[in-house]
Amino acid sequence: MRLGVLDVGSNTVHLLVVDAHPGARPLPAYSHKAELKLAEILDEDGAIGDAGVARLAAQVADAERVAEDKGVEEVLAFATSAVREAVNAEEVLARVAEGTGIKLQVLSGADEARLTFLAARRWFGWSAGRLLVLDIGGGSLEAAYGIDEQPDAAVSLPLGAGRLTASALPGDPPEPEDVRALRKHVRAEIARTVAEFSRLGAPDHVVGTSKTFRQLARIAGAAASREGLYVQRTLGRRDLEEWVPRLASMTAAQRSALPGVSEGRARQLLAGALVAEGAMDLFGVEELEICPWALREGVILRRLDAMGLPVR
Repeated sequence: MRLGVLDVGSNTVHLLVVDAHPGARPLPAYSHKAELKLAEILDEDGAIGDAGVARLAAQVADAERVAEDKGVEEVLAFATSAVREAVNAEEVLARVAEGTGIKLQVLSGADEARLTFLAARRWFGWSAGRLLVLDIGGGSLEAAYGIDEQPDAAVSLPLGAGRLTASALPGDPPEPEDVRALRKHVRAEIARTVAEFSRLGAPDHVVGTSKTFRQLARIAGAAASREGLYVQRTLGRRDLEEWVPRLASMTAAQRSALPGVSEGRARQLLAGALVAEGAMDLFGVEELEICPWALREGVILRRLDAMGLPVR
């Protein structure tokens, strides 16, 4: 059957269409994406304004039409931190449902971490042993650890690249004192969770998912996306530590000229790098491997499991 997963994230509204076959991995068939950046347009009270809600509803409606055109039988629609944490979240969800007929399921931060972990586990398999999975989104950082398909520890922190850029890095390039203050804040937040993970023992394999980690790995020398999903891509902490001050000295336009960095993500890449550097340092990670699957694939896999289709 053909499934669609509609991800209303902090940066984009992304529809991923996949063909689900019994006994096989979900096969991507089509991808439709529209930039939204909800994390950057919350008002001072933490609400999504009328213009933002209207944009969101229009993009959800566009994605629904694309799903129909591509023959999707079922759309799995969800929203993450930007909608979840908006003070008017219920109003936003109601207006989107009224305008489009799509009822968005709001995932908790812990559920985001668990579903992303499931996707990474299925991608790397049991031979990867104990997995530590890190994901940097627009609104939050998720971390999960475990040896099974359900993690033993899963947390979500308000350390998304878009959120931090909007709240803490107003300059272009940012002022050095703002960068230092954000670095301190990021590390203090992450440090509160380290004990919960370290008591479980050292991971056998560390994985990074999300666009932020992919872009950081690319500028550090990893293979371009055109070389395919199955090329191993890694990010070393030492390389990242060398890139952070370079990114801090660049304007957004200069960052967008780096390999693999899109214009829409260039401004928030520094904040993402500070979160990645802090997480790798405080969790004691020297190198991580980039996983092509993340939250959207986790949602699809969970749905297939519920249908009783074997997934490998």
